[in-house]
Amino acid sequence: MHWFDRLESDGFAILPGILTPAEVAAAIAASAKALASADDDGSVFGRGGSPHGARNLLRLWPAAVELVRTPVLADAVRRVLGADAGVVHGLYFDKPPGDGWALPWHRDTTVAVTAHGVGGRFGKFTVKAGVPHAEAPAEVLDRMLTVRVHLDAMAAANGPLRVVPGSHRADVPTDAAVDVRCDAGDAVLMRPRLLHASAHCPPGHAGHRRVVHLELADGRELPDGYEWHAFERVRAEIFPRGLPTPAD
Repeated sequence: MHWFDRLESDGFAILPGILTPAEVAAAIAASAKALASADDDGSVFGRGGSPHGARNLLRLWPAAVELVRTPVLADAVRRVLGADAGVVHGLYFDKPPGDGWALPWHRDTTVAVTAHGVGGRFGKFTVKAGVPHAEAPAEVLDRMLTVRVHLDAMAAANGPLRVVPGSHRADVPTDAAVDVRCDAGDAVLMRPRLLHASAHCPPGHAGHRRVVHLELADGRELPDGYEWHAFERVRAEIFPRGLPTPAD
């Protein structure tokens, strides 16, 4: 099945080999440097040693948006969301050696906005690492796409993503879940309303599972007077292949 058809039917798809090994290495070095120099404002979190997550990635590492401007991935984004698509939020995940955290079943229904408004079709207002968030209506979520760029292979040994195919469109029991496996340099595309979880790592696992998680929307407009906290247009047609490298 073509990746586009799989995304529509199952709510997720894998695009293999988006980054070369050299580009993966450059992204690992650049992201590590950005997170190491981050202010202590709650954006980076972990349990000692390497961070196992970060919020506000577009502020901590602005060049992360270049990951979706590589030609194959940018073309895929444009096909799904149209020519005006932009990155609206970024997260970073890792399962560093010895840290086997997991996440329960959930859907990604909250979005980062500039301010909490009067409500309307939005609700469940929160603030995460200083940024206002609100639960978005289905009409907004269905115009979004999550791109997870994997900087390490994702397999049974490092707590893979688990998804319930088709659950972005209907209620599907979690016993229909599958593990998502991919290689370093692959991208996993997901619809926000897909039911997903993250498995524990086996005891004593030794590798990382570094993921750059980017949320995209089909345009700048939001209903009910809300505005995206950030919006970096992909504009795939004008960007050559090239990835961020660590600053000198």
